[in-house]
Formats: sequence, structure tokens, C-alpha cells
Amino acid sequence: MRSHRRTFLQSTLAGAAALAPMAFAGAQDDASQLRETLKSTKTKFAVNIEMWFTGLPFLDRIRKTAELGFPAIEMWPFQNRDIEAIAVLTQELGLSVAQFTAWGFRPGMNEVQNHDLLEKTVREACDVAKTLNCKLACVVAGDDVSGMTQEEMHDNVILGLKRVAPIAEDHDLTLILEPMNIRVDHKGHCLYGSAPAIRICEEVGSSHVKINWDLYHMHITEGDLCGHLREGMQAKQIGYLQLADHPGRNEPGTGEIHYNRVLKEAHMLGYRGFVGLECNPLKDELTAARRVAAADVW
Repeated sequence: MRSHRRTFLQSTLAGAAALAPMAFAGAQDDASQLRETLKSTKTKFAVNIEMWFTGLPFLDRIRKTAELGFPAIEMWPFQNRDIEAIAVLTQELGLSVAQFTAWGFRPGMNEVQNHDLLEKTVREACDVAKTLNCKLACVVAGDDVSGMTQEEMHDNVILGLKRVAPIAEDHDLTLILEPMNIRVDHKGHCLYGSAPAIRICEEVGSSHVKINWDLYHMHITEGDLCGHLREGMQAKQIGYLQLADHPGRNEPGTGEIHYNRVLKEAHMLGYRGFVGLECNPLKDELTAARRVAAADVW
């Protein structure tokens, strides 16, 4: 019995040892195939490196994005970032910087007293964009201001954007205004939904002020993603798309949004810019990347 058992164990271990390189090779082939898929998807995706690979140093997140096969990154505020290092690394890796945040939640653009700082910051963002060879910069309207109506706040946003639009035009940088959702993530924010964002951009009337059309926020706020996408494209006010599934704000395929249909609609409408992956990978980045690739199939 012992002799038979010893023989069985030896043959089993030998078989496992023989299969291990094959399994490793299969994993390598799978990763290689995923990279090629992500390089050739109909939709061009940009990984948000503030939400992906968060356990790594910032520059290593960029390297990991390239390893997966994505063509671009996006990031949040440019302040306190080594812009030169980011520019050199993305160029070395052949990655684009799809967009970054030029103006955040606070202080609010919806208060005129902040417009001097807004102008100064946009001028700085133009220099950053030139270094990064980036054409888009996100701007945020601001949270509700006590004693001020929503219309008054939106009018102040229009004033602020009218002031900085000529600067953006001179530097060929498009400012993308992002409506949020106030049900889940940004309660008390002054701008939500597509209609008021379109109105603001139409009032500003600049080719370099458009909307950061975050499909996650739009889904929670108003639904009918494809119908509103058509309206936004017809109004010529969509400057950039972002996505996340709901609930959970994870990658496509983890929630209720049928992103295959939504991305198909965007493609059919003629959108060819990057789509930002502003989502938290549910399990890990490799699994999330596979789900992103699967969402581009139609």
C-alpha cells in the first residue's frame, strides 16, 4: 500500500510539474490577448489612475496601465503632481493623457469672488496641458451656496467660464464642465443632469467649453442614457465621456447599466474621443480590464 501510494504521489507531482509551465504560458497568452484586444477596441478607454492601482506609487500606476494595453490615462488635480515625470513616462510608454482636473469642487466656480483664482488656475492648467500634450481639462461648478438660488449659481458659472474661455481657446485647451449626481455621491452639488449643463455651455458659446458627460452620474440623475446622449451630441456640447456601473461605481458588467448598448450608441453618434474609466475595480484590475473589453462588444 505504501509503495503504491508513493508511486501515485510521485506520478501526480511529476504531472503537476509538467503542467505548471503550460498553465503559466496559458496565463501569459491570455494577458497578451487582452492587451491586443484593448489596443484595438472600437472605444478608446482611458484608465483613471486615481481609482485604479491605488496601492501603487503614482508613476507605477501609469506603467501598469500600459501593461494592460490601455491607450490612455486620466487623472484628477494637477497640483502636487510631478508633471514633467508624468509627461516623460507617458511619452516613453506611448500613452495619451486624456484629461485632468483643472478646477475642483472648492472654492466654487459658482461664486464670482472666486473667478480671479479661477483665471489664474486655468492659465496654470494650460501650461500643464501643453507639457502633457493633453487637450482636455475638467472643471467643476461647485457645491450649493447658502442664500443663492440654483439659477444664480449657474449664472455665476457661466460668467466664470466666459472669462476663461478665451484663455482656453488661445491655448487650444477644451474645458469640460462635469455635472455630478446628488443622490449617491455628491449631495448638495449645484450642477446635475444634462439639460442645465447644456444650457450653461450654450450660454458660454465657446468651442473650447464643453461637457464632461459622465454616464454614471447621468444614469443616476436622469436615466435614458442613449436618449440624452443623442440630445447632447445634437447640441454639440459633449466634450468627453466617462463611465462606471451602478450601483457600486465599479467597472462595466458589475451593475445595472448595459454599457454595450450605450457605447454602441456613442459610437454610432460619432463620438471618437476617449472614454474615461472613472470606476473602482470590483475585484482586481485585470478582471476589470476584461470586463471593460467585454463592454465594447456589439
